[in-house]
Amino acid sequence: MKTDTIAAIATGLSNAGISIVRISGDQAFAVIDKIFQTKSKAKRLSEMDSHTVHYGYIVDEEEIIDEVMVIIMRAPRSYTMEDSIEIDCHGGITVTKKVLETVLKAGARIAEPGEFTKRAFLNGRIDLSQAEAVIDIIHANNELALKNSMKQLKGNVLHKVKEVRQSVILDTAYIEAALDDPEHISLEGFSEKLRENVSRSIKELSELINTSENGRMIKEGIRTVILGRPNAGKSSLLNLMVGEERAIVTDIAGTTRDTIEESVFLNGLCLNLIDTAGIRETSDLVEKLGVEKSLKSAKEADLIIYVIDASTPLNQDDEEILEFIKDRKAIVLLNKSDLDPVIEEEKISILTNKPILKISAIHQTGIKELEQTIT
Repeated sequence: MKTDTIAAIATGLSNAGISIVRISGDQAFAVIDKIFQTKSKAKRLSEMDSHTVHYGYIVDEEEIIDEVMVIIMRAPRSYTMEDSIEIDCHGGITVTKKVLETVLKAGARIAEPGEFTKRAFLNGRIDLSQAEAVIDIIHANNELALKNSMKQLKGNVLHKVKEVRQSVILDTAYIEAALDDPEHISLEGFSEKLRENVSRSIKELSELINTSENGRMIKEGIRTVILGRPNAGKSSLLNLMVGEERAIVTDIAGTTRDTIEESVFLNGLCLNLIDTAGIRETSDLVEKLGVEKSLKSAKEADLIIYVIDASTPLNQDDEEILEFIKDRKAIVLLNKSDLDPVIEEEKISILTNKPILKISAIHQTGIKELEQTIT
């Protein structure tokens, strides 16, 4: 299939040691032959072997633009499965733009965002899950996300889907053959084998779906809502985990009236922390809106950290929140453990099956245990 020839800067556009300008398409060699020149003006690159590196200059009508190294890759042994060229030029913004401009002038067009990966997909070099993995690798903001994306790029998802698909095809083919030729192919006893195969396929696909949700949290971060009554120590906990005074902390109940969001990394895992307004019945309209927003955030959370002031008795608000988190992923924190406790851990354990930890946000104790429980 004939394709037009595209080009783009493959590296970030900033002052650096090296930049890469990539070319792909049927006329990639015709383009580079027009603008690349060696000192000896020897053979053209179109006459060179695939997967070789060449030193020389990018020129525009005999004017030297930059001193470069050029890598040539012939179809189908390239990322796009097309003839491809990579120009390693100096990394200044001006010189990189000038090299690209010269490439475009020689007959290439500027690539659309993601077009190289799109061509790799359309040409059968990668499947859709691998194409998504390429983008995820580029945008990975932690090591776990990177490792997950690399597994997907290697084809782990594709291989599992292919196995399930192959099993379904074989079972379907056997049934069709038995229906077409019942004298020689019997379906007797096959229903049990079919039931086993279908159950196994359903289990494998269910595992894939479950791991995709885990993958989303690793990639985007775990949406973690800090919930609790006013003055329980939610904002102090946020500040402690973030490592700076991000939320205002006072002795006045109801200081936090809107959600505050910050991200932290724990053992390579991204936690999107959301400090919320204290949960209580109130006639204050602004605070009431804050409480409603807190509950909405909690319903959308991947994890809830419920902070209880252990120095004050439980009330109806606490019991309602404990009931609310019963069927959700949550951790219960007994804060202010440095004060004389009014609430005992044993009493809380009767009301919830969630992990219960004692901390003191003000004295910074118990935080390591919290981080270990989360990760």
